Amino acid sequence: MKRLSRQFTLLFLICSAILSFRLAVPIAAIPQNTPSKAVRNVLVVTMDGMRWQEVFAGMTADLLTPKDGGVSESAKKKVEERFGGATAEERRAKVLPFIWTTIAKTGQVFGDPSKGSDARVTNGLRFSYPGYNEILSGFPDSRIDSNDRKPNPNVTVLEWLNGRPGFNGKVATFASWELLPWIVNTERSHIPANGAGAPITDPKSDRERAINEFAAEMPPYWGETRADAPTGFGALEYLKKNKPRVLYVMLGETDEWAHGRRYDLYLDAAWRNDRFIRRLWETAQAMSEYAGRTALILATDHGRGNTGENWTSHGEKVPESDQIWMAVMGPGVAPLGARDGLKVTQSQVAATIAMLLGEDYNAAQPKAAKPLPLN
Repeated sequence: MKRLSRQFTLLFLICSAILSFRLAVPIAAIPQNTPSKAVRNVLVVTMDGMRWQEVFAGMTADLLTPKDGGVSESAKKKVEERFGGATAEERRAKVLPFIWTTIAKTGQVFGDPSKGSDARVTNGLRFSYPGYNEILSGFPDSRIDSNDRKPNPNVTVLEWLNGRPGFNGKVATFASWELLPWIVNTERSHIPANGAGAPITDPKSDRERAINEFAAEMPPYWGETRADAPTGFGALEYLKKNKPRVLYVMLGETDEWAHGRRYDLYLDAAWRNDRFIRRLWETAQAMSEYAGRTALILATDHGRGNTGENWTSHGEKVPESDQIWMAVMGPGVAPLGARDGLKVTQSQVAATIAMLLGEDYNAAQPKAAKPLPLN
């Protein structure tokens, strides 16, 4: 027994020494773009038309006017109290608290011009469907030149993953925009795509039926785009019930309020999107299937204009709307915060999703851009 005890003691000391050595290895020693084996799931959230200006500098005071921002004088003070601050860091943390208190501290944020970084759209069109195709396929496609309801001819990284061992039936999508089923080509991909109507397609519980009733009572303010709240509730219930390995959520209110020239409601939508992202992340971390084994990717489909006159716009006639931002957090992602002096593109998101899961999308789709540099 004593000999056996000494053997266990020796084994314990050896394991402790190995663990201490591994913990002492600096992050830089980890091979470039090698994901942690702990990553089993990826959550992807996009905020439609969310400007980099608010992401990195928070509220723009010049847009708190009736003419440029649709903000009345009586509402201006409330907006300033809620989102104002002496520095860009203070203001952005008020608009997007989860991104700046959690994601930026434990992960990475791309596209901050003040740090010499640049994140761009490469499709040249700078509006939604081309942007979402670029995000999910990994490359621009000249055939996608409108927001018309046309099935995406490209196999997205979501569809590709759905055909990989261990992922079939474990990929799902939710959106506030009706075009989601066409973007992920549900007829071909067979990926669940909830983009219109009831946020829960087959309600079983009283809670699920109540969420659908709540969604049905909300006015159809924008036609093609429903409010983000039903989308978020549907995605959260799906996560808890079905436990997908890849879940994509496309939020839309930031773009709608910006087009409507309501800067106050645009900021509020961004804040609520950030709150949903926190809730999604914390819900996942409270589940054994996701805790410590999940990565999160945030992105946007396009940027917007810079000035008071055209901040609401984007597209070919607004060249600066190709400037965007992205963020990543999770196991295997070095805690580098807002990246310095780095140029990245929207087209890198697709391969990044796969890379985090230990899959090589570039081998299957050579046209796709390489993954984001995460170490």
